[in-house]
Amino acid sequence: MVRVLIATAAVIVVLLWLVWLVQRSLIYLPDSDPVTPAGDVLPGAADVRLRTSDGLELGAWLVPPAQPGPYAVVLVAPGNAGNRADRAPLAAALAARGMAVLLVDYRGYGGNPGSPSEDGLALDIRAAHRFLTDDLGVPPAQLIYYGESLGSAVVTDLAAEHPPAALILRSPFTDLAAAGHEHYPFLPVRLLLRDRFPLAETLPRVTAPVTVVLGTADSVIPPEQSREVARAGRARLVEIPGADHNDRVLLDGPALLDAITRP
Repeated sequence: MVRVLIATAAVIVVLLWLVWLVQRSLIYLPDSDPVTPAGDVLPGAADVRLRTSDGLELGAWLVPPAQPGPYAVVLVAPGNAGNRADRAPLAAALAARGMAVLLVDYRGYGGNPGSPSEDGLALDIRAAHRFLTDDLGVPPAQLIYYGESLGSAVVTDLAAEHPPAALILRSPFTDLAAAGHEHYPFLPVRLLLRDRFPLAETLPRVTAPVTVVLGTADSVIPPEQSREVARAGRARLVEIPGADHNDRVLLDGPALLDAITRP
């Protein structure tokens, strides 16, 4: 019996070590193929390069507003899957409403070099912020941060350091461990995680107005986690009835667009 227990414990330890080793391939699901030129997907859009403080050069798309005049600039931090081409419908819809958009791809996504991690994504979004504020001269009062799912944690961290005019969080989790536990309840997720993304803990340091958008049928991030985030940030809460995590209404639907354009 003792030998069986020792063997079982050894197997569990090895399995947990393997999970720890490959965990980032479970968290980050990039489409790493190079994307087509921005102008071929979104008329008038431009391919731009973002330079991170650790020496990477990342591709992104800058989409102009459909009409001239005063306009806000939306910095879009995507979720953990796909690449910037998947967010083209959102950018087109925001441009049609008179907003400029910067569609970011993290390291390892959309043909970009590097491998994603919490620290890496923090550097990537700050490179996007520097491009907008330093290179283009966009003032903070003109900037809106929009984060989708995992991207909500990325822009919340940025907003705590560089306040925007408004912060919009779509399907946010309280922290990555809480989100992971929903999908891997049989694992000690909080013990194993290398990347934390403590969104709800960081949000109270944000001074900008915050809006949280959720789908009430979200099967990836439980709606109650997003509601908890809203409570942590004293945020305006927009609930879209019956919407699941990847439904079109949560990509560029009217309620989402209203939340971004009228924060």
